Amino acid sequence: MSKSTVYLARDALREAPKLFGVKTGVPGLDDLFWIVEIDKETGKIVKRTLGGYPFGGVFNITGVPDTGKSLLVEQFAVVQAHEGWPVVFVTVESPAEYVARGLEIRAKALRIDWSEIEDKIALIDLTMNDALRENVKDLTKLIAETTRMFKPRPAKSVVIDSITGLYEHMEVLARKIVRVLFNTMKTLRVTALFVSQKRSSHEEASAEAAGGLAIAHIVDGTIVLSKKIITQKWESQTYRIPLGGVLRTIRIDGCRLAGHDQNTHVMRIREEGIVEVGPTLAEYIERGWE
Repeated sequence: MSKSTVYLARDALREAPKLFGVKTGVPGLDDLFWIVEIDKETGKIVKRTLGGYPFGGVFNITGVPDTGKSLLVEQFAVVQAHEGWPVVFVTVESPAEYVARGLEIRAKALRIDWSEIEDKIALIDLTMNDALRENVKDLTKLIAETTRMFKPRPAKSVVIDSITGLYEHMEVLARKIVRVLFNTMKTLRVTALFVSQKRSSHEEASAEAAGGLAIAHIVDGTIVLSKKIITQKWESQTYRIPLGGVLRTIRIDGCRLAGHDQNTHVMRIREEGIVEVGPTLAEYIERGWE
């Protein structure tokens, strides 16, 4: 038996990274992840807020267009850079200069000095690089090299927006591509967010994205963003939103590395372009956004 394949659980656990929260950058989202511990005095099981994504986790951020996916990952990148942790941001859809402008805007809205973080975010632009976009092995090598570019400590966060663009014309290979990227993130010991686009034919609140279940079955967890346009009077009364307005929601659809809130929460995009998570949908219907 190969030592690289078979482990005793004791030995494997020694190699596991420490479990702690990595700030999401999204107000209201950090507290939706937790761990359970045994109280030394009472012996009872208690729940402790993790304070963000579990470190080393790879998460699928999915939803239909205009649900806030890119805003959510941009906020993550900005806040991590502000915390002193460099970030590698792989942009597949929008050229690097436009992503940089969006990051700068997000920083201003979060009251973060852009000059303090602009050298802590590395952008890998695949928008015009067909060869690299269609060669996942070369891409993973470049991501690894870029994480090590930062000194004295390498980048500990990676964002890919969107991973769907890496297999849009070859969805039969989606599962293989996602698995290679997932394994690379684990080898690099980084926290990673993979943005994926939902097909319009998919149920809006489901975790499925383009490429079928390739992402949801491989990654450590999925965060589903959705929106509902208010067109009926009863909807306007129930959701406290005027006709023509939009109800946005967010749900953590599973997480292997930590406990998590299983409810659907109301979400909003503030005027300055910041994603914010609020109460559960049930609480919102009863009391509004307090």
